[in-house]
Amino acid sequence: MIQRFQSLWLLLAAIFAFFTFKLPFYSGSRVIKAIRQPDVRLDAASQILILVLTGIVILLCFIAIFLYKNRKRQLTFTVINCILSIILIVLYFLEIQKFDTGIISLSCLFTLAIPIFLFLAARGIWRDEKLIKSLDRLR
Repeated sequence: MIQRFQSLWLLLAAIFAFFTFKLPFYSGSRVIKAIRQPDVRLDAASQILILVLTGIVILLCFIAIFLYKNRKRQLTFTVINCILSIILIVLYFLEIQKFDTGIISLSCLFTLAIPIFLFLAARGIWRDEKLIKSLDRLR
């Protein structure tokens, strides 16, 4: 389970997704109901859709880690999770549009690294599946 590289990539993706709950993606000011709010942080817990999607990404990472015996299903979960993490990034950038002024935080790299880790995990799972198929042909 953990001895495979794709399990490490999935674990790193889950850890980075967990970090997004406390570390900001964007910091700035915005106006809500004619009241200017300075120093507003955009993180995973600041908007309900982003919160739910981040939780689903973490859950799917852990589910995929424990599906190491069924590589086809593990690959399916990882690809779906990669698509969800890209949607999550799009949602973050749509939320940035609601800010008046601000700056992207350095910790946004955690959010941007999640689909990269999931892609590396999917590539490793696919290579394992290809290797098993080639070994089965030799028998």
